[in-house]
Amino acid sequence: MHKDLEEVLISAAQLDEGIKKLGRQISEDYAGRSLTMVGVLKGCVFFMTDLARALSIDARLDFMMLSSYTGSKSTGVVRTILDLKENIEGRDVLIVEDVVDSGLTMNYLLQNFKMRRPKSIEICTLLDKPACRKAHVPIKYTGFTLADQFVVGYGLDYNENYRNLPYIGVLKKSIIEGKK
Repeated sequence: MHKDLEEVLISAAQLDEGIKKLGRQISEDYAGRSLTMVGVLKGCVFFMTDLARALSIDARLDFMMLSSYTGSKSTGVVRTILDLKENIEGRDVLIVEDVVDSGLTMNYLLQNFKMRRPKSIEICTLLDKPACRKAHVPIKYTGFTLADQFVVGYGLDYNENYRNLPYIGVLKKSIIEGKK
């Protein structure tokens, strides 16, 4: 375990098992259809890569980059940093997100995508924090449900650090408060 963590919440093995389970369900639900997976950068990279490999169906991959965080706090304002390269009109779209907490970013993205007229749109998140929700968003696929804790690892960061950890852990409060 990394020295800056209080505990490991989800091990690498648990992540692998949960993602394979999601892959089987998504493959079943989209059997015979063409799926476009849209990852929300940067946090989704590890999850989306492993999820795509867990699918038994063909899938197109695209990415967006949105920002609503500074450090460990949401600003409440969502900005588009990088938009899609592909047109999603008439496509079955699966938004792939690392974590849904307030729901503000996902709500923004859903409204944005609805204007682009996809055939269907669903959300898949590795981590769901329903206790943090400020905007209702319909999440169809959830890997793990967590309490309101600040977690890092497996793509999730704090000031761009800890993304490369192969598991998900709770960051020490002293790190967030700047007291190493």
